Amino acid sequence: MNDLQLLGPRAYGAALGTAVLKACAEDFQVDEVLDIPLSGDGEHLWLWVEKRGLNTEEAARRLARAAGVPLRTISYAGLKDRQALTRQWFSIQLPGKADPDLSAAEDATLKILSCGRHRRKLQRGAHAANGFTLRLTGLKADTQALERRLEAIAAQGVPNYFGAQRFGHDGGNLAQARDYAGRQALPEQRAVRSRLLSTARSYLFNQVLAARVADGTWNTAQVGDLLAFTDSRSFFSAGPEECSDPRLAILDLHPTGPQWGSGASPATGVTGELEDRLAASEAALCDWLVRAGMAHERRILRLPIGRLAWHYPEPDILQLEFVLPPGCFATVLVRELVDLVPVGLTDSPCVF
Repeated sequence: MNDLQLLGPRAYGAALGTAVLKACAEDFQVDEVLDIPLSGDGEHLWLWVEKRGLNTEEAARRLARAAGVPLRTISYAGLKDRQALTRQWFSIQLPGKADPDLSAAEDATLKILSCGRHRRKLQRGAHAANGFTLRLTGLKADTQALERRLEAIAAQGVPNYFGAQRFGHDGGNLAQARDYAGRQALPEQRAVRSRLLSTARSYLFNQVLAARVADGTWNTAQVGDLLAFTDSRSFFSAGPEECSDPRLAILDLHPTGPQWGSGASPATGVTGELEDRLAASEAALCDWLVRAGMAHERRILRLPIGRLAWHYPEPDILQLEFVLPPGCFATVLVRELVDLVPVGLTDSPCVF
C-alpha cells in the first residue's frame, strides 16, 4: 500500500521538492524529555542511554544480559527508531542488589551516559515529550517556498497522522490485522497481538483524519467534535461556545479523532456521522478491536510543532529542530515539506 492510502492527503499542498532522510544515524536524532527528578535511592536503577542504529527492544535485551536479570525487569518510556541516534531512559529493578557492571552492554551502538537510583520503575508513556533534530540532505527544493510553508506549519501545526512506519513494510502489518479480523482471532504472541491491534486503530484514525484534511476541517472545531488539550487524554464535547475557544487558535486545544474500541463514537453532529460511516465501512476491524477488549479513546487531529526552528548548514541540507508530544511522528512534518528519496539515490554526502 502507498503512503496516501495509509495516511491521507497533505494539508499544505504538493511536496516542494525532494530530499533524503536518514542517510546516516546522525540525520535523525531523538532526545526523550523526562520531567521526573530521581530520588537518589530505591530498588530501580535508571539509565540515560544513547543508541545508534539499535531499536529499543534490543537495547533492553542487552541491558538485561549485562545486568544478569530477566528482561521483564527492564522498563522504558517509549519505543525509538532503529535508524537514528536516540537518547532515552531505561530502568532496571534491582531489589537488594548493588549497581551491576553494565560495560558488556556497551559498544559503538550503545553508550550509558548517566545513571541514578529511584524508588519507582520507569512507566510506559512517562516521558513528557520527544525533542528532534532532523537533517534533510540532498535537498532539491525552492527554499523560499520552504520558508513560507515552515512558517505556516509553525503557526498552524500539521495533521497528526500515524506515520507509515506504524503499518510495516508495504502495509504488511495492516494486511495481517485484516486477516485476523476477518477470522475474529487474535495472535497468541502478546507482542504481535499488541502490534496488530495498534496498527488497526492507527489505520482507522488515519482514515477519519484523511477525510477531515480533505474537507479542510482537521484544524478547526465543529459542533459535535470532542476536544482535547495537547497533553491530555481526557476530552469534552464541543458546542457553539467551545468552537470559538481562544485556546484553539494558539494550538493548545484541538479536535480529536477515534482510537477505536468498545461503544459507539461519543462524537455527534457531522463528526459523529463521519465516524459512524467509517465504523460501518470497516466493520470487521472495529468489531475485532471491541472483541479484543480495546476501549474507545481519542487522539488529537492537529499536531502542534513545538519550538520549530530551521537553518541550512549547507545549500542542499535543511536542518529542523522541534519538540513533539509522546506517540507522535516526526515524519508527518517532513511529509508536508518534501518527498523523500531512498538513501543511495543522491550524490549528497553525509556531513556531520
